[in-house]
Amino acid sequence: MPVIEHQQFIKAPVKLCFDLARNVDIHTQTTSKTKEKAVGGVTEGLLEEGDTVTWEAIHFGIKQRLTAKVTLMEKRHKFVDIMVKGAFHSFVHTHKFIEEAGGTIMINKFQYKSPFGLIGVVADKLFLEKYMRLFIVSRAKALKKIAEEMD
Repeated sequence: MPVIEHQQFIKAPVKLCFDLARNVDIHTQTTSKTKEKAVGGVTEGLLEEGDTVTWEAIHFGIKQRLTAKVTLMEKRHKFVDIMVKGAFHSFVHTHKFIEEAGGTIMINKFQYKSPFGLIGVVADKLFLEKYMRLFIVSRAKALKKIAEEMD
C-alpha cells in the first residue's frame, strides 16, 4: 500500500490553515487543474466529522467521481477522511497541523490501495504514485498561497 507524506510550512495561524484545508470551496479552488467540484453531500463551506462529500474531477482524461467521509476531527490539529466510493480500492488521508513559530506545519499523509490487484500495483510503480504525490504537493502549495495572502 503506497504512502505519500508531504510537509508544507505556511506563514499563517494554525486555525486558518486547518479551516482552509477542510473548506470545500477552497478545495475546489486548489484543484482547478483537474476541474474538481463537489457534486454531492456537503458541497460548500467547512467539513465536519461525519460529513461526506462527492467530488467530480477529470483525472487521466476521464471524468470520475469519488465520495469521501470525514471520520475524525480534532479541531485545529487533525482530521481524517476516507474513501467510501471511487476509483481506488481504498484510501485514508490524514491532515495534521502543527503550530510553529511564525506559522503552521501542514502534514498530509495519503495511504491508498489501487484497484485491480497486481495490475494496480504495476500502475502505482509506473505512474499513479507519482501522479498522486504531485496532486497532493500542488494542492498544499496552492493552500499555502491562499493562507499567506489572507493572513
